[in-house]
Amino acid sequence: MGIDLAHKHRKNTNRKAPNSEDPYLLLLVRLYRFLARRTESGFNRVVLKRLMMSRIHRPVVSLSNVKRHLANKSENTIVVVVGTVVDDERVLEAPKVNICALKFSQAVRERITKAGGRALTFDQLALERPNGENTFLLQGARHNREACRHFAGLRGKSTVPYTRTRGHTNRGPERSHTRKKSHK
Repeated sequence: MGIDLAHKHRKNTNRKAPNSEDPYLLLLVRLYRFLARRTESGFNRVVLKRLMMSRIHRPVVSLSNVKRHLANKSENTIVVVVGTVVDDERVLEAPKVNICALKFSQAVRERITKAGGRALTFDQLALERPNGENTFLLQGARHNREACRHFAGLRGKSTVPYTRTRGHTNRGPERSHTRKKSHK
């Protein structure tokens, strides 16, 4: 294998460490860096990569999303979310599920424990399943942000333009050229 001279000035843009100064997150990165190096599991490499991502790339996962994906999984499967799990009030009955996440909303933590499930942290997961066996990695939708509605590369012809007014009012500078001329 030789040197790629055509791309010798190309910078490696993969993160080596998270930009966050959260001490809990930094300890988790150290733990999963060790596990990724010392185990043959690809699960730990994926978790390490996702722990270092920005918050935009760690979108929230709702309880309804978890329930939908667990329809045909066994009962001792642990759902792993590198991000936040939030409640969905449309789900009337919370499933009995074991979830590991960076953060939980207070309501979803109460509903999971009341249903007989567990809300785990990543250090508990590393003790319980160091290789990630019988786990299910889940991610939220990254392009659900409001800003992504304006990206032409994602949406094509249905891209929403940036306007100077907010909301759905018919007044404002964006509508001034479409008004009918007043009669004299």
